[in-house]
Amino acid sequence: MSITVFGISNCDQVRKARNWLSEQGFEFVFHDFRKQGLSEAQISQWIDALGWEQVINKRSTAWRALNDEDKANMDAQKAAICAAQTPTLIKRPLLAVNHTFIPGFNESTWREALA
Repeated sequence: MSITVFGISNCDQVRKARNWLSEQGFEFVFHDFRKQGLSEAQISQWIDALGWEQVINKRSTAWRALNDEDKANMDAQKAAICAAQTPTLIKRPLLAVNHTFIPGFNESTWREALA
């Protein structure tokens, strides 16, 4: 099983999720998208699987910083472009298990995905 956690290292939810995975004995790769970046293609893959509304965090500071026109006209393509330019728009953490993607940390959801 291939497990990757995408996020930023100083995010409390990402830290909580990484600790939980370690406590459960899972081996995983952590990808800090602020330091390592993300491609628009990678983000588009998540958006295709989940929908942009599940990938983009509308409660984030980065979302609030977008201009009103961008927010009003957001779609999958624009979301991928914006998130590639500003990765902190992405809901954190994002768990990738094989070819399944789960945005945000929810212990029961993650436990089920990793079973």
